[in-house]
Amino acid sequence: MSPLYLVGAVLSSALFVYLVYAMLKPEDFS
Repeated sequence: MSPLYLVGAVLSSALFVYLVYAMLKPEDFS
């Protein structure tokens, strides 16, 4: 596993979690 692939996976996971959190708590993103 190359470091670049690992960084990409971490960023993708973080973005996915952020999007889910934004959908669950829309009042915080008005």
